[in-house]
Amino acid sequence: MSFQAYLDNAEKQTGISPRAFLGLAAAKNLTKHAEVIAWLKADHGLGHGHATAIARLVTKGPEFVAAHHTDGVLHLDGLAARA
Repeated sequence: MSFQAYLDNAEKQTGISPRAFLGLAAAKNLTKHAEVIAWLKADHGLGHGHATAIARLVTKGPEFVAAHHTDGVLHLDGLAARA
C-alpha cells in the first residue's frame, strides 16, 4: 500500500483529513512518534499501520514525507479536495 493510501484510508475511517490531523497533533503538542501513535489508536481507533503513517507525517513533516515516501506529491487536504 502506498503512503498516500494509508493517509486516505485513515481519513475514510475517521473523517479527518491528514492536514486536520497535523493541526490536532499540534494543538495537543504531540511531537514524539510513539505518543502520536498512542493518541491515534486510543482517540481515533486507528490500527498500527495507519497510525504510524500519520505519526510519520506529524513528526517528520509533509516535506520530508513527500520527498521520501511518495513520488513528490502528497495530498493533505482530504479526499473531497481531490474529487
